[in-house]
Amino acid sequence: MIEKADAQELLVDFIISLDGYASAEGWPGWWGLQGPEYLRWLAEQPERDWTLLMGAKTYRQMAGFVALRDDPEAGFSAEEEASIEEVAEARKVVFSSSLKQPLALPNTEVINGDAVEAVAELKRSGASPMRTVGSLSVCRALLAAGLVDRFRVVLFPVITGKTGSERIYDQYPDVALELVESRTFDGRLQLLEYVPTVLAAPPGAAAA
Repeated sequence: MIEKADAQELLVDFIISLDGYASAEGWPGWWGLQGPEYLRWLAEQPERDWTLLMGAKTYRQMAGFVALRDDPEAGFSAEEEASIEEVAEARKVVFSSSLKQPLALPNTEVINGDAVEAVAELKRSGASPMRTVGSLSVCRALLAAGLVDRFRVVLFPVITGKTGSERIYDQYPDVALELVESRTFDGRLQLLEYVPTVLAAPPGAAAA
């Protein structure tokens, strides 16, 4: 087990609908509910400069967005364009058995091996703290391995029962969450940030 005090920090970071989806067909970015307070927080958060971790699917999505960022027909808002540009320029680590260097996006390292082993090493010896972007299966594996220091969601007040895709919590282990921060943006978006502890069994089962 890595001693967290001596390791680079790892943040799993999601935006989600109330019913736990990461995205939904036909809905705009941020579900169309981003407001000035939330966007200001995004621009000011210190984690913006951390290394981004992602899987191949998320990388391909991001590369596609970057390729379209200057196309007026793509329909990106100014805020979305700024977010895409930030991802393009950030240091990125992609876990994939199929992607090979060189990649379309700059500042990207491809790791073809096991993501859990690679992140454990990055936490021990890496030069930067890390946060995730999308990449549900990668996040699930890192959490199950006990490598995640903080688990943060921004909860958007929508239910995407018919159109939602990418359910976040399916196949997760049981996890106890200690709330360390909460706040409301623009009177409607809820930030919830936790320190996670993976459980071998539910508390009631462990006590039985």
